[in-house]
Amino acid sequence: MAARLDDSTLGQLFHQARSHNGWKSEPLPEGLIREIYDLAKMGPTAANSSPARFVFVTSAEAKERLASVSSGNNQAKIKTASTTVIIGYDLDFPPTLAKLFPHVPGMQDAFGDQALREQVAFRNSTLQGAYLIMAARSLGLDCGPMSGFDNGKVDALFFAGTRIKSNFICSIGYGTQENLFPRLPRHSFEEACQIV
Repeated sequence: MAARLDDSTLGQLFHQARSHNGWKSEPLPEGLIREIYDLAKMGPTAANSSPARFVFVTSAEAKERLASVSSGNNQAKIKTASTTVIIGYDLDFPPTLAKLFPHVPGMQDAFGDQALREQVAFRNSTLQGAYLIMAARSLGLDCGPMSGFDNGKVDALFFAGTRIKSNFICSIGYGTQENLFPRLPRHSFEEACQIV
């Protein structure tokens, strides 16, 4: 069994971690971006389906494109963060199961229903986006997940010619105190949980 993480590490991942709105203009090396993904990809998904697809928006030109289809409040975050990741989900994920879930031949046939396929892809890409946030935090980076963009326009700009749909976006980099809100309340265990 793995050892419990120490309080400092838990603080970095959860207690002191914040959703950032202001960013230093330091770029992220490609090696660090790859390291974030290589950690995030290890999180569990249904039948190891791994339907998330990630676009790391780093160039000024790509940032302008993404900002142009995002809400006013999010535009500056996208333009100033080291990268803003578009977390998408691939509706054509089932054929990859022959590689990703090889011990159950024909597993892709379980996802023939389009509604089920979309539900599984969306749910598991959301999980993978959360893993990406935790992976970035574990490497000493800050995150700022966002909605507030036009999904259809993002899909046309970044996923044209595919069956990949955008889920949410998340800026990643080195956060500042700019527009950092005080820690907001959370539900207590009693308010949110049951033990049955």
